[in-house]
Amino acid sequence: MGTVRSWYFNLVLDAPLTEEQASTLDHLDRFHDGALGLAERPGYSRFICIVWADTLTAAVADALSRFEDFPGVLVRSVEMGPIALEENGMATPAVVPAPPPPEGARSPV
Repeated sequence: MGTVRSWYFNLVLDAPLTEEQASTLDHLDRFHDGALGLAERPGYSRFICIVWADTLTAAVADALSRFEDFPGVLVRSVEMGPIALEENGMATPAVVPAPPPPEGARSPV
């Protein structure tokens, strides 16, 4: 077993939360321990994650397991931006962040 540490990443949803889903989220204890925080803008929802685990794989698995109690919400991707790469100790000159999608464009599923 490795050293437990915090891992930084985002879980991007396939669609914005509906009002009903947002209401459900308010009552799900597994989402209120400070490890996952909802970030929204029009047409887009993601969870900013800081999860304690031995490995990044274990951290992502922990975060994804929380969605078992969140019906109808699907995670489209796990992403790490430049800040997360730096925090995770993964930033190198060979890692180039993907360019942002064009304004108003929706990323493919």
